[in-house]
Amino acid sequence: MSKTSIFNFILALFLVVFSNNVFSQLGNNNMVLIANRNQHNPTNHEWRYSALWGYVAPNGREYAILGGYWSTIIYDVTDSANVYRVDTIGGVASGWREMKTFSHYAYVVSEGTNSRLQIINLQNLPSSVSLVATYSHSGYTRTHTVSQSGPYLYMNGGDYLNDGIFILDLTVNPASPILRGTWQTHYVHDCRVVNDTIYACNIYDPPGTVSVINAVNKNSLTTVTSWVNNPNPFPHNCALTTDRRYIYTTDETTSPPGKLKIWDITNIMSPVLVTTWQPMGITNTIVHNVEIYGNYALIAHYEAGVRLLNISNPTNPVEVAWYDTYPTSNTNQFRGCWAVYMFPSGKIIASDMKTGLYVLKTTFPIVGIEDPSKIPSNYSLNQNYPNPFNPVTTIEFTIPEGSHTKLTVYDVTGRQVGLLTDDYRPAGTYKINYDASHLASGVYFYTLSSGKFRQTRKMVITK
Repeated sequence: MSKTSIFNFILALFLVVFSNNVFSQLGNNNMVLIANRNQHNPTNHEWRYSALWGYVAPNGREYAILGGYWSTIIYDVTDSANVYRVDTIGGVASGWREMKTFSHYAYVVSEGTNSRLQIINLQNLPSSVSLVATYSHSGYTRTHTVSQSGPYLYMNGGDYLNDGIFILDLTVNPASPILRGTWQTHYVHDCRVVNDTIYACNIYDPPGTVSVINAVNKNSLTTVTSWVNNPNPFPHNCALTTDRRYIYTTDETTSPPGKLKIWDITNIMSPVLVTTWQPMGITNTIVHNVEIYGNYALIAHYEAGVRLLNISNPTNPVEVAWYDTYPTSNTNQFRGCWAVYMFPSGKIIASDMKTGLYVLKTTFPIVGIEDPSKIPSNYSLNQNYPNPFNPVTTIEFTIPEGSHTKLTVYDVTGRQVGLLTDDYRPAGTYKINYDASHLASGVYFYTLSSGKFRQTRKMVITK
């Protein structure tokens, strides 16, 4: 071993043993920076930025939607050599701002005074965006987080009723949401919705539970079960593996620093804690948010930055790449990386509370986002079932390649009465439950458009 190598080894060992901040990982690993953009209005507040989300336009261009202290900022991140700010939409001052997308709209919430729900039109990208509506209803002025599944928004926390969940229906007009059902049992900090099942993180519900809620009927939400997210329960957000056998939860505790937990929910009535996870060699930082993409879990880990886990074996996650957006320290403070998102292309975006947007990529190809064994060979639109139905039916379709996909419902006059999907979809098979309780009895048609494929089928509502 050379003298230089010996010196570097001793230095690394010294930092591991003697640093209170546990700097065991020196530098970044298997993840490189494409761009960092820190262009927000100046403020002395540590929380200059908050959440972010991604949007893939029908033409395939990729955009980052970033929450700022005073506004929502949209960046075009398509060209790695030219990441630039497109536009901003102002809002009330807030230390956190969160968003989701459906169709060509972004839906932005915060807990700023009277912030309500901002609806931003993304259709004119890449030239500009515009605020088309600010939604509210009696008793509602602010929301902590927003989740989205298909044409429904799940509004969490805030000031409506008991700060649980209420659903907004986008099927009729995405720019004019319709209030549907509520769940008021506990405060909900955030939730994940898969196949019309809500997994709600009740962060302030002593002693900290995860609730499972049936949301097939959007007007009537019913509790299935709940469990305490032990040990040190403080469930902040969660994500499910693609087979829905495991749920990953994040505990946002300072003492001890919150960990990622992996639960086996094969028997949803009796979840089993499989293991916990922290970044290799770092025990002081706090986990914040987790997103799952096929065989990968992407994590925002506050001062430890962006962490990528291979979860081919969901019970034994292996850390394969990371990028530290907050290299100053590794402590149990609420600062650093807030949110993460991965595009279908494999490009990663992240938000750091102090230094803004990070656009990243791994040094190895991301594989396993789409399971080749489950990619269909042809386009298809199946007959809905049951049919006739009242009021919920299931529509299944397959697409053999990733493309912008739209599933629309029409009445016999050709008037659009429902929009179930209008976004980029990776290749695969999809099942969508359609709640048509707002429609009268009669004959309707649903049309799938994906790439050059287009097919229409008939369905019947009987009430």
